[in-house]
Amino acid sequence: MKFISTKEAPQAIGPYSQAIEAKGFIYTSGQIALMPDGSMETRDVEHQTHQVMKNLYYVLEAANAHFNDVIKTTIYLADMNDFDTVNKVYAHYFGTHKPARSTIAVRTLPKNALVEIECIALAGANYTF
Repeated sequence: MKFISTKEAPQAIGPYSQAIEAKGFIYTSGQIALMPDGSMETRDVEHQTHQVMKNLYYVLEAANAHFNDVIKTTIYLADMNDFDTVNKVYAHYFGTHKPARSTIAVRTLPKNALVEIECIALAGANYTF
């Protein structure tokens, strides 16, 4: 098992790792719209989702992976009315690659975030879709 960490994404706000690589998979912790300096992107869900995706990009990059290596995501939304907006931003980063996904409505998220996303990726995958 390998612990993944990068200064390009915000440090964990609790007792957990940014990601872990184990048995051929990379498991990211859920990312909210924290910036690397620890400040929160507090604008609308569109801006927050962009920051979340940037955080995931850098965590995956630290594990030598990319969005094309992602096989599953889980999205947590504080308001399901934001579903379409989050989908548009999400699609911008994943393009034609469409990993399996669940979207779950939650009552609240850490730091009053509007969106949180975690993913599972293949480790060491050297291909594109």
